[in-house]
Amino acid sequence: MGATHCLAAAALAATLTLTGSFLAGAARAEPADPKLSVIDTIVVIYLENRSFDTLYGLFPGAEGLESAQRTQAGTIQLDRDGKPFATLPPPLDGKKKPDARLAHVTANGPFRLDPAVGLTDRVASPIHAFFTHQRQINGGRNDRFVSEGTTGGLPMGYFDGSSMALWDIAKRYTLADHFFQSAFGGSFLNHMWLVCACTPVFPNPPDALREVAGTGKDAKGGEPTVTADGYAVNTIQGAWLHDTSLEQTLLPVQILPTIGDRLTDKGVGWTYYAGDFDQAVAGMVAKQSPDGFSFHHHPFTYFKRFVDSAEERSRHLKDLADFETAILDGALPPVAFYKPTGKYNQHPGKASVADGDRHVADLIGLLEKSPQWKKMVVIVTSDENGGFWDHVVPPKGDRWGPGSRIPALIVSPFARKGVVDHTPYETVSILRLIEQRFGLDPLGERDAKATSLARALDLP
Repeated sequence: MGATHCLAAAALAATLTLTGSFLAGAARAEPADPKLSVIDTIVVIYLENRSFDTLYGLFPGAEGLESAQRTQAGTIQLDRDGKPFATLPPPLDGKKKPDARLAHVTANGPFRLDPAVGLTDRVASPIHAFFTHQRQINGGRNDRFVSEGTTGGLPMGYFDGSSMALWDIAKRYTLADHFFQSAFGGSFLNHMWLVCACTPVFPNPPDALREVAGTGKDAKGGEPTVTADGYAVNTIQGAWLHDTSLEQTLLPVQILPTIGDRLTDKGVGWTYYAGDFDQAVAGMVAKQSPDGFSFHHHPFTYFKRFVDSAEERSRHLKDLADFETAILDGALPPVAFYKPTGKYNQHPGKASVADGDRHVADLIGLLEKSPQWKKMVVIVTSDENGGFWDHVVPPKGDRWGPGSRIPALIVSPFARKGVVDHTPYETVSILRLIEQRFGLDPLGERDAKATSLARALDLP
């Protein structure tokens, strides 16, 4: 066996060892729930980086900012010495300078962004990383979002979201106000948890990417990409879909099962649609990616099935244009994920709230007119909090999460109309619904035990 093959075999063996903890805990599938057979189509729209309090803290009937102020739950932020800030540090802009629009903000606590900064305006992007997020949550006290942040007092800002189109949609259908991101940190890891309920493995990363054991820091004192024991927890691009204009370390091909594998093996159709996807794939040859496109928002492209097979990619990974055509033609597969591109995904720094709000509301309008609508469930949620504060204590889970509370809307003829659902859910509750509907094996312990979003539905 040549040296290259020996190294590949060693890496695979290490990967299998690390993945064992996920696979060993997976429960066996139950038969498809007959009550869910009325659902033919499940659509997941996955937005970016907003906490629940940031957008829906003023929503009537939700556990929002009134509750936070009444209980003082995490409203007073502490400095790194554990003492309350006398005044809130100035909110910073994208250049790390005080944001002149918010110069009036001084009180230590949550503050209203609008009208100084409206839903159509952009703000800086607070840090949202695996270890940092845990320090911000601070054991559930939620009092270090500022001191462990990079944008001054900005994480404490919130909007009056009542002018959002999605606010009106939430009033017509169901808003879940105890829905949490499944993993601590950012988009990379939470996209992984959306599709595999797992943390990807990187058995032998470069030292520069690895955590110094037990510190939550890399050798230079920054946020590490990989844990000391070989799990990739912060942004890293994959072997197939990546920005070819950059010199970078790529994540090894992943072999853990995904919800796509489960569906395919059961003969159930599915597709992951994404804005600017076709342009990004074409751009890899030209070394020019679309403006605002994020390669780490495409989790299936990290897995062996899709790295190895152009046919699998062609069948299951498609563009927004294909999504819109399928909606209009009544030809959506039983399970469809949709990821908006930069301008339309609400990511701070890249997008305003309003641009993504209008985009998703327009898509929901199309879905409501689809021939498939009568047997459809649409879930609209964010991937994670984006470094923005939320006052509700995340539930106990494992070393990976859950993290902060994020918005989630259940839009369907089967949704309870005009209801705020206080049931605790998390990202993998979406997987649990899919697994129950189609009789699939859970991917791991967390999705097996998660409360299914079926609970949010009023089924005949």
